[in-house]
Amino acid sequence: MAFNAKIGERLAGNLRRWLRDPRRTGRIVLGILLVANLAAAAVLLRPWSGSEEQLSRQLAQLRQQLRTQRETTERLRSLAASVEKTRELSKQFLERYFLDRQTAYSTVLSELNRLAEQSGIKPGDHVYTFDPVEGSDEFAMMTINGNYQGSYADLIEFINAIDRSPRFLTIERLQAQPTQTPGVLAIGLRLNVFVRGEALAP
Repeated sequence: MAFNAKIGERLAGNLRRWLRDPRRTGRIVLGILLVANLAAAAVLLRPWSGSEEQLSRQLAQLRQQLRTQRETTERLRSLAASVEKTRELSKQFLERYFLDRQTAYSTVLSELNRLAEQSGIKPGDHVYTFDPVEGSDEFAMMTINGNYQGSYADLIEFINAIDRSPRFLTIERLQAQPTQTPGVLAIGLRLNVFVRGEALAP
């Protein structure tokens, strides 16, 4: 027992002398850290419960997941660009072909009078109304009722001109009756056109 006590005291004294030397203390700490890092690397690179074949399969699965994620990201990026382009094209289409509610009537009336004059049709009175479009607070339907006079051939030309108009005029109703003047028809037209803006009273 006395011999063991002496050995313990000698080891403790040596340890105190080692610890008083900063260089030796640093080497001890570095050695401990090195062992810890090697142990951690061994756990990460070669799990004790897995074989090399299992590791290969896991790496292959990770690579496949990364490829799938990259492909998904590219598809989403492409889709986002396509949606943005479609939104911009839709905006340009609406601004070009859908008139603003505030100026829609005067613009369409001017267009109808121009087409009537080109077709040999005599325009008469016009009235218009705005109606809401179900499910939309951005668009309204403008309905125009107009009276005209002209021959049957002139009427056909007038209808074809309206059909080719870039204003997207839709003829809802057409009435034509003979007048007291031979060859002249009394024409009644009801047209619809979509406009941008709420369906407020004209």
